[in-house]
Amino acid sequence: MSSASYLTVKALTKYIKRKFDADPHLREVYVKGELSNVKIHQSGHIYFTLKDDGARIAATMFKAAATKLAFEPKEGMQVFIRGDVNVYEGYGTYQLYVQEMQPDGIGSLFVAFNQLKEQLQKEGLFKPEWKQPIPKFPEKIGVLTSTTGAAIRDICTTLKRRYPLAEILIYPTLVQGAQAAPNIVQNIQRANQEASCDVLIVGRGGGSIEDLWAFNEEIVARAIFESRIPIISAVGHETDTTIADYVADLRAPTPTAAAEMAVPDQADLYQRVLTQKSQLHQMVRSQLMAERQRLNKLQQSYPLSMPERLYRPFTERLAQLESGLQAAMQVSLMKKAAQLQQLHSTVEQHSPKKALAFHQRELEARVQQLSRATTYYVAKKQQQFESTVRTLEALNPLSILTRGFTVAYKDQQMIKSSTEVQKQDQLTLTFHDGKVVANVTNILPKNEGELL
Repeated sequence: MSSASYLTVKALTKYIKRKFDADPHLREVYVKGELSNVKIHQSGHIYFTLKDDGARIAATMFKAAATKLAFEPKEGMQVFIRGDVNVYEGYGTYQLYVQEMQPDGIGSLFVAFNQLKEQLQKEGLFKPEWKQPIPKFPEKIGVLTSTTGAAIRDICTTLKRRYPLAEILIYPTLVQGAQAAPNIVQNIQRANQEASCDVLIVGRGGGSIEDLWAFNEEIVARAIFESRIPIISAVGHETDTTIADYVADLRAPTPTAAAEMAVPDQADLYQRVLTQKSQLHQMVRSQLMAERQRLNKLQQSYPLSMPERLYRPFTERLAQLESGLQAAMQVSLMKKAAQLQQLHSTVEQHSPKKALAFHQRELEARVQQLSRATTYYVAKKQQQFESTVRTLEALNPLSILTRGFTVAYKDQQMIKSSTEVQKQDQLTLTFHDGKVVANVTNILPKNEGELL
């Protein structure tokens, strides 16, 4: 057989592919099986193997179909699949090209709900420590819901009945359909940017899981978590639970219940005020009675019977303080006056005219002092001189000559005793008015008791 009779691999594969394409039983195939080797590519395509107890087949779900899934395919999940069977020429293998996929036994939305809930729970978005407290007396309440549903009427009616002081700000919001989730996120962010609300009520009336699905979207859950304004979730009826309920700061079973949780009841507040008023009156009355008894007891006490004894020490102390204050003021005034006088004297002393007059007076005083000192000194010296003269005169031997005495000299030497003279000596006798020369002719001794 010649080589021309052999088919190429590509030709054979194309032939097989045409057979698959021509077989109507391989179009719109509905297959049930278990997911295995699930790989979600970054392009958005999903590659996996569908298997059961007897066989397995490769499967591909392209991005266009994968974006419609409400859940994330995972390993071991039982699913229902609609798709086409065809040949992948590159590898020469056949595989299942998936158009739709549904979980086996439960709805795809329920699977998606559980998957998102598990994811957000792992991230900590449901933790109590992230819950913000709801203000007790809000001034402004924002309501994010449809303006055409019963929920808005129930919420507004309840708010006005319970707490008419609060202002209601309505943010018209889509709560169902493909655009509902982005619109909810947009209004939550808008309310936060305006910062005009104390609390937000986000919700809608009841419905199926499909109707409530906007509140199970991840973007809505994260917007509620990131809100700086406390949010009360009010979605559906009491039995309905959404992801928004888990993330919100407070979950209300119904929209009406959300309005009741958002504000206090004015009737309860009024009753509380009456109760507290009564309690306050009773407390004040009891306290007044106790104080009156205490006052009566004090009035009868010894100190109050003679009250002057209570304030007498303070009066005395006050008088002492006043006296001390006056003395201190006088001392202070005297010091100030002395300082002022000193300052005035200093100013005068530093004046050239005053200084000249001062030095002139000082010079005159010094001249007078010098004159007095000179006079006193001369007088004193005069007295000393006269006293000395009198003393000299008293001591002068010649002064006795005036009284009739004489002084004898021999050879110019004063003769003090008769023993110094001999006969025939020539003596000079000195009188007060002259001298006499005499010769000694006889020397007579002094007799006992004889006067000269």
